[in-house]
Amino acid sequence: MKEGCFRKMKAIILAGGYGRRMWPITLNTAKPLLLICGRHVIDYVMEKLAEIDCLEKVIVLTNLKFEEDFRRWAKNYSNALVEIKVEESRSEEEKLGAVKALARISPEIDSDMIVVAGDNLFTDSLKPMFEKYSGKPIIALYDVNDAETARMYGVVQLDDKNRIIDFVEKPEKPHTTLVSTGVYIFPKQVFGMIEEYLSRGGGGDRLGDFIQWLYRRVTVYGHILGGEWWDIGSFESYYKAIESLCKRRSQQRSG
Repeated sequence: MKEGCFRKMKAIILAGGYGRRMWPITLNTAKPLLLICGRHVIDYVMEKLAEIDCLEKVIVLTNLKFEEDFRRWAKNYSNALVEIKVEESRSEEEKLGAVKALARISPEIDSDMIVVAGDNLFTDSLKPMFEKYSGKPIIALYDVNDAETARMYGVVQLDDKNRIIDFVEKPEKPHTTLVSTGVYIFPKQVFGMIEEYLSRGGGGDRLGDFIQWLYRRVTVYGHILGGEWWDIGSFESYYKAIESLCKRRSQQRSG
């Protein structure tokens, strides 16, 4: 950990899915390993995590089907930085889901954690979010500025202190266009609450369902990202990300 860091931090990248909605391009390639402008989606995530000085390690949670692909990818990074953890699944029907995957490794959690969906792309820095973190859960939000689009995500309302006062996963009639992006900072105590959530019948797949349960029990803050954001869950969002990021990279090279 770098000198001056006030708390150690590790990251978890969720990469255990099978990307069924984007078959056939994800039939044999995990979504985080899809290419955009010659780089894997997960490399853009790593780039954002690298901006956080206090980050010690990145744990990538994947499955048996894509294990070797991620191990080959990880060779681009230091062994001390990236660790691959594998769940015992080879298909959509067998997968744990994001919440159960976190519950599975919760006994090993010894620090506060940044949790990021591996198919989550954004251009804004995570440093301001990290600087706001005070030991209470905080999640990254994005204003999609369209109610129809918001229906596909967890929709959030904040109070004047940026505390979450309402969170509804995929509502029919969203009250705001502010949505959860799949970036979270959790104190290590929250991982113990995942077991309670599951034992009470909580769903094992979507982290948004866990947040919907969590904010009613502890204070959860929201941090609004600027720039652009894409959830690589459809062909449309993938191609939009390619167009925008390749254009941005071209401008940077010519600038």
